[in-house]
Amino acid sequence: MNILHTSDWHIGHRLYEQSQHDEQQLFLAWLKKTIDTEKIDILLISGDIFDTATPSPKSLSMYYEFLAEISSETVCKHVIVTGGNHDSPNLLNAPKEVLKHLNTYVVGKATDSIEDEVIELLIGEDQVIIGAAPYLRDQDIRRAVAGENFDEIEEKYKKALVNHYTELAEICEKKNTNNVPVLAMGHLFAIGGSISDSEKSIYVGNLGNIGADDFPETFDYVALGHLHRAQTVGGKEHIRYSGSPIVLSFSEVGANKKVVILDIEENKIKEIHEKTVPEFRVIRKIQGTISDCINALNEVPSGDYNLTPFVEVVVDNAENEKINIAEISEAAKELPLEILKISLKNKRKIKGLEEAREGMKDLKRLDPVEIFKQKCKDENVDLEQEPELLDAFMEVYSIAQEND
Repeated sequence: MNILHTSDWHIGHRLYEQSQHDEQQLFLAWLKKTIDTEKIDILLISGDIFDTATPSPKSLSMYYEFLAEISSETVCKHVIVTGGNHDSPNLLNAPKEVLKHLNTYVVGKATDSIEDEVIELLIGEDQVIIGAAPYLRDQDIRRAVAGENFDEIEEKYKKALVNHYTELAEICEKKNTNNVPVLAMGHLFAIGGSISDSEKSIYVGNLGNIGADDFPETFDYVALGHLHRAQTVGGKEHIRYSGSPIVLSFSEVGANKKVVILDIEENKIKEIHEKTVPEFRVIRKIQGTISDCINALNEVPSGDYNLTPFVEVVVDNAENEKINIAEISEAAKELPLEILKISLKNKRKIKGLEEAREGMKDLKRLDPVEIFKQKCKDENVDLEQEPELLDAFMEVYSIAQEND
């Protein structure tokens, strides 16, 4: 039995208002072909199918056509879809009874009975049990109490989150009379390990954090979504984010996009390996002087899929130096690419952080998250408009904590 784990498709996403429909369509075609070449029996999609809760008819058509083709034109026998924080639970759940006829199981939101999130699949002589937890919204798993402050709400949410997976594991254990692999799905932010009370809790994308050790040992593999970089959690090979299959932000440039494949033999996970997704559209971020940037623009490759490359340009400039950004736009007119953003980076503009440092006697008291937010403020970066930057920073921060 072979299982493929993917997530964070964000169908309908636009990069600086430029449609990414073409590369998303190419990814789905590649995934369909990969399912056949890798002989995938079960496809797991761990949330954020769509980029918004109100996807366009074009996005919906792409999703449903893919599910129909997987059912009728590939070797894949089952698909499990769980909702993410970008998805509308009601929209995902609406056709779930119809999709069951395509052997596609949908869990758009936390169910009234956790047992309904447990799916048992049998393929030949191989069996697997999957705890398909979607993005767990606060109101779905925690009882609100009047007068709670933020810290109390976050701590109770985290406890409810851990309890949900604990109950899910207990149900899976009861059903696992044949000692078969047990998998879990989730859409959340997980840090590398449990943190002490003295450490600041990381809070990303309105989600409380849990550690790798908070997932019950019952689960032989945990298929996560939410973070867009493929990675393991806490150094544990069996707890993974597959990451987004295409670049959704210039902060992701340079990171290989992947899917994760599980090989199961004799009711044991024999191998977990990643498969790199092709770069369907060239997306680059270049930085330097105007001359440097113009030279770099001429070196941007066209790619293998005939899609116009997208580029962000960051111009370095000394304070008070006069710069004519129009030179870059003029130079790009004859090039087969599209510049989506041009910005200035003033190397000397550090006043905000210097003031913060001067106001603190002990640098160790400076909170890294607040420093990052201050730096973004200094550089006129609006984190509300670009929340993926904060998510990316939190990923780096959690890895740094793991590695001490």
